[in-house]
Amino acid sequence: MIRARILALGFLAALAAPLADPAAAQTPALRSSVTVTGDVVRIGDLIDNAGAVAEVPIFRSPDLGTRGAVATDRIVEAIRPHQLVDIDTHGLTEVIVTRASRTITAQEIAARVSQSLSGHFGMGDARNVTVYFDRDIRDLQVEPDATGELQVLGLTYDPRTTRFDVTFDLPSSATLHRQPARYTGTAMETVPAVTVQRPLEQGEVLKETDLTVVRRPKTEGGVIGDISAAVGLAARHQLRPDQVLHTADLMKPEIVARNDTVTIVYQAPGLMLTLRGQAQGAGALGDTISVLNAESKRAVQGVITAPGRVTVSAVTTRVVDNAPTPASQPNEGSE
Repeated sequence: MIRARILALGFLAALAAPLADPAAAQTPALRSSVTVTGDVVRIGDLIDNAGAVAEVPIFRSPDLGTRGAVATDRIVEAIRPHQLVDIDTHGLTEVIVTRASRTITAQEIAARVSQSLSGHFGMGDARNVTVYFDRDIRDLQVEPDATGELQVLGLTYDPRTTRFDVTFDLPSSATLHRQPARYTGTAMETVPAVTVQRPLEQGEVLKETDLTVVRRPKTEGGVIGDISAAVGLAARHQLRPDQVLHTADLMKPEIVARNDTVTIVYQAPGLMLTLRGQAQGAGALGDTISVLNAESKRAVQGVITAPGRVTVSAVTTRVVDNAPTPASQPNEGSE
């Protein structure tokens, strides 16, 4: 009995529900945004359920890789001659239209120039060819289905002035094929170079955070190219920010200063003595300096073996017999 009542109620509810309107599902409706791939915007790009007029072009597309807003009033006016009426605009005042594209970045363009110059004009590997354009370059926008990499149409380079002139094409792109991209600037083979990032005083020890690596022309020569080769060394003189480091700019850090009180360690086979002394000069680990023996007031030469420690090794003395050679004895029987 209960089951019969439930079925009856379900039947009545079905009768009371409004029937779906097939026409409502086919009502032309405005889209809030759209992405197009071609040169023109068609009615079907902007209107859902546009029917037979969906392929009719009504606007020019934005440039590749850009977007634009089209006012709803303009859209309605443009499609009016095509008998598309009663459009549901969803209360929109404009539609955003985006033109799809493939982006070739400025970094990719610079890399392609380096590759083009690599192995020519006395230049080495492409990663060591640094390019400087005459003006800031923008990303290239080509059709989304354009494949492959930029092809060199023309290339000139003057090793004396380091100037280049290159023109690129992309055969799979109608846009770039019609108007090839041309770039000018300078290019040179470079090497990594360590520079300091802050002012450093004479004698200050360099830390990794004080340094960075940049690219410098190979012709400069003598630059330090690895940060690890500079960390732990000291500035031989004052260093300014962005200064490229050369070997002559650095030295081993001083661990003994002039007039420091030091321990003099005297070493000889089977013997080691320690004395107090005064450094007569400054030096780093392994340097030879003069120290004054505090007791004898005599200066000796020693090697800095640790902070505040100077080691003096015994000098092996070669004994030389300076006695006169005995006169030869006369032969027996001689007069």
